[in-house]
Amino acid sequence: MAKESSFDVVSTVDMQEVDNAFGQAKKELTQRYDLKDSGADISLDKQNKTITVAAPSDFVAKQVIDVIGSKLVKRGIDLTAVKWGAVQSAAGQSVRQTATIVEGIDRDTASTINKDIKAEKFKVKVQIEGDKLRVSSASRDALQEVIAFLKEKDYGQPLQYVNYR
Repeated sequence: MAKESSFDVVSTVDMQEVDNAFGQAKKELTQRYDLKDSGADISLDKQNKTITVAAPSDFVAKQVIDVIGSKLVKRGIDLTAVKWGAVQSAAGQSVRQTATIVEGIDRDTASTINKDIKAEKFKVKVQIEGDKLRVSSASRDALQEVIAFLKEKDYGQPLQYVNYR
């Protein structure tokens, strides 16, 4: 029997790059003329993987989120990994908005990916292992087809294909 090849489908975010982007965005907030004295503030919680934006108005909050987004993109972080929550009213006219950084593939998304692969009738085996999927097959070509198929789909978060052997 031929040796089985496999790869893992994961969703990871480099938190060091997020921290670097956060530092750049914070610096731009203090230097940009339209945001300098606006009272906008951002904070990063590395443990909970959240970014919080506090701003005096909804318009300024959107501007700050745009700055953060541009810094994340420059650092190679896919914006689908950042899920922004609803705008919350704070004291007075100010608003607060929190984003969570999505890491790992949740059960629902993993089962959706599994169903999509099975629906295409690829000759592969898919195993859900915690927050990742392992796809294995005797044919490396079948694995390449699965990777190409998954790259065309959108599951609402960035996917990486690692441990290809």
